[in-house]
Amino acid sequence: MLTQLASFQNIGLQSEKIIVEVGIHNGEAKMHIVGLGDTAVQESKRRVWLALRSSGYHVGTCKVTTVNLAPADIRKSGPRYDLPIALGIMRANGILETPEHALASMAFLGELALDGSLRHVTGVLSAAIACRELGMRTIVVPAVNGAEAALIPGLTVIAAENLHEVVSILHREQEPKSIATPAAAPRAPCGAVDFADVRGQQHAKRALEIAAGGGHNVLLSGAPGAGKTLLARAFRGILPPLSKEESIEVTQVYSVANLLPHDAPLLRERPFRLVHHTASGVSIVGGGQVPKPGEITLAHCGVLFLDELAEFPAQVLEVLRQPLEDREITITRAQGSVTFPADFIMIAAMNPARYNAASAQRIRRRISQPLLDRIDLTINVQAVAVEDLQRKPAQQSESSAAILRRVIAARRLQARRFADMSIRTNNEMGVKQIDALCPLDDSTRQLLRQAVERMGLSARAYHRTIKVARTIADIAGDENIEAAHVAEALQYRQGVGE
Repeated sequence: MLTQLASFQNIGLQSEKIIVEVGIHNGEAKMHIVGLGDTAVQESKRRVWLALRSSGYHVGTCKVTTVNLAPADIRKSGPRYDLPIALGIMRANGILETPEHALASMAFLGELALDGSLRHVTGVLSAAIACRELGMRTIVVPAVNGAEAALIPGLTVIAAENLHEVVSILHREQEPKSIATPAAAPRAPCGAVDFADVRGQQHAKRALEIAAGGGHNVLLSGAPGAGKTLLARAFRGILPPLSKEESIEVTQVYSVANLLPHDAPLLRERPFRLVHHTASGVSIVGGGQVPKPGEITLAHCGVLFLDELAEFPAQVLEVLRQPLEDREITITRAQGSVTFPADFIMIAAMNPARYNAASAQRIRRRISQPLLDRIDLTINVQAVAVEDLQRKPAQQSESSAAILRRVIAARRLQARRFADMSIRTNNEMGVKQIDALCPLDDSTRQLLRQAVERMGLSARAYHRTIKVARTIADIAGDENIEAAHVAEALQYRQGVGE
């Protein structure tokens, strides 16, 4: 007898439908799993047999069981196929009596413990999205994954504690448990830093407000103890809340990376990823035999903070150039290519050159000009004056909440501007969008022309300056880009350590 059940395999953030075919015939009791499965898939043989016996289901002892995971050219990984394999064996042996047509509209994912209980698996949100897109009506997952799958509307989610409960629900002997509305993950501690707590640094605060308003990349250069890290941590507090679409995207990333909180699967806060200079290129961009998201993908829709930028190896920094431009990263392996999203704001911090040729040359070797071109705002963070340090609380600068209101207003202008496009912020504009949406008058063009000649700006830096000027105008509530906006944008295109 042959039976088929559906499951899903994660490929990047996408999920491909996998058909789990189970066939039996007389012979010595053995199980064969074919279909390009990894070690975890092959080890499911013992897990499934013992889980079936522990759950009270006795399958034929004189039969050969063959499990085929189709299509055979897609590499299968992880223990997610335990549940569909077990149910397929039960149906092939006449234990599971659910009709074939009823199973055809259902998908199954879950790792089996030896006692038959179901354990957490990764990437359930991606599988639920694919399930709905393919017109399938029901997805069966472990109870711990139930709230995650329930994030997708229009899909019936069966979240079970063990194999016996799944069989009872399929036999209509009991009703599925209701799933509570998924809770939001708690706010991360790094969002607790308020700009009002940062003494002085008005120039840097203004630049970070512009960065938040248009999604621009920032380099903070200054002496140790000037407040660069504190400014970076406060930056997250002036970013607008995630939209529903962005929240699902971020949650999907963390689900695939197995970093999603089980008790609060929906992420509503923008990620803040702090990367140490000892991190490898693979850990930053992602990779592995089965490609997994790296730091730039975990920072999607949020902030990637590179502290001590000049201490990163040059080859590690160079891998950032493509994702900073394309807002995605493609990882190629022998088995194929996987693309992960990487739409983040990069904030980098570094100590300036020590005013000698050797130090400056070392920085230039590690931080290439093409990478610097992709940084829109460079700020020299000066040491805080004693007067600012001794300022009373009542005399502190404006709070993050006040800055956030201006940022949200600027983002709303951009949402209307890009309503018919696939971009969200000014930083995402290409040359065509800049030409169409950022007209400049003669005096502003002349100012830019002089800046290109004097500062030696590249074509990329030229267009990025216009995008920053567009954000400055949005924050001010101005419809057109004026010379003053461009002049301020040019102030932030200074060299490292100058």
